[in-house]
Amino acid sequence: MTGIAAWDLACIRGNRLVFRALDFALEAGRALAIEGPNGAGKTSLLRVIAGFLAPAAGVVSLQTNAGEIEDGEERGLYCGWIGHHDGIKQQLSVSENLNFYARLYGVSAPRDTALSEVGLARLADLPGQYLSAGQKRRLALARLKLSNRPLWLMDEPLAALDVAGKKLAGEMIAAHCAGGGMVIAATHEPLGIDCAKLVLT
Repeated sequence: MTGIAAWDLACIRGNRLVFRALDFALEAGRALAIEGPNGAGKTSLLRVIAGFLAPAAGVVSLQTNAGEIEDGEERGLYCGWIGHHDGIKQQLSVSENLNFYARLYGVSAPRDTALSEVGLARLADLPGQYLSAGQKRRLALARLKLSNRPLWLMDEPLAALDVAGKKLAGEMIAAHCAGGGMVIAATHEPLGIDCAKLVLT
């Protein structure tokens, strides 16, 4: 994957124009922080990029060595997602949650390593419903890394994390980019790494 770009994007939600004439481009190995006030369309833009939501106008193109991908559903196969909801299965243990997503993503990466990296190894057998908000966010980060997808789309990735958790998230984002991946994050807080910015108003 070499990059992603969008031209003349527009989004309408509930008969309201959220944004229009939006352009951006991002190369592989880089991160983009989407900033702006609540209601400016940060989450909607992420959903358009992921293929969850069709744009009212414009094009999103994922640029790969095999060609450009403009179809939202096909583009979504390259995207890892963290949203406002962490996607935790409440009745499954921490380890079982990762096993579920490993099967969903069709990967065989070591789950123990993923849990250790986010500081949850000692909680592997704890049901998800007993995790704190910050621990759920750490588990979502482990799931994201396990997805092995080149484009990470993150909606407020630092939410609910303490200082150590925010540092961890920044390090994971930096490592993903260093490995040739891309990150697009809607955020009210600095990601802690060098990144491009797109400000919605």
